[in-house]
Amino acid sequence: MNAVILQPSYIPWRGYFHQIYKADVFVFYDDVQYDKHGWRNRNQIKTSQGKQWLTIPVHSRGATEGIPIKDVRIDWNKPWNKNHWKALTYAYARAPFFRRYAPLLEAFYDRQDEFLADFTVDLTVALAGEVGIAPRRYMRSSEMALNGRKTDRLIQILEQVGATHYISGPSAADYIAADKFAAAGIALEYMTYDYPEYPQLYPPYDPQVSILDLMFMSGERALDYILGTTDE
Repeated sequence: MNAVILQPSYIPWRGYFHQIYKADVFVFYDDVQYDKHGWRNRNQIKTSQGKQWLTIPVHSRGATEGIPIKDVRIDWNKPWNKNHWKALTYAYARAPFFRRYAPLLEAFYDRQDEFLADFTVDLTVALAGEVGIAPRRYMRSSEMALNGRKTDRLIQILEQVGATHYISGPSAADYIAADKFAAAGIALEYMTYDYPEYPQLYPPYDPQVSILDLMFMSGERALDYILGTTDE
């Protein structure tokens, strides 16, 4: 059984969704330390003025130091949700499939989640479903009893979900102890990100932006551009 373990991210790029597609069990790694400058609360979209960051404000001033992702609270003193929806509308109103996904997204931007991970996990699951991706099971690592660190902790998760095959992003090769996977009888696979180009509203082409760019531009063909099965 294939498993993937990834930290929750805000409207992540298509490589994230490719990993969801390959998983029988997808685990949101939400009880590890929040990384302030990572992708947990931000991502980029394409606009006529270039790439633009969309960042969900969280309570800071030391409040996120050393705490798990699941405990990071959204800062509702700023109307970030309205601003993000407005930015998406301005950037993609002319995209061929914007109207198809607008109701779903607008409903999410009307939510008032207290915790960042509750919002980003639910949104990621919803977006995966929209592009035709549905693993057998989604889980959150905070639902499990874990006490290991680094590779040992990953293996604990995999053993608890009954995984025999672990699919990881390529950058993890720098710190994963592959010999421990072999000892546990779990096969280890690293992703290769080599995706075809798709039409974008604002050249030059940029493959690293949020999945929303691909969805708004490609509609029902988005999964083809994730799996590399398009003939274009």
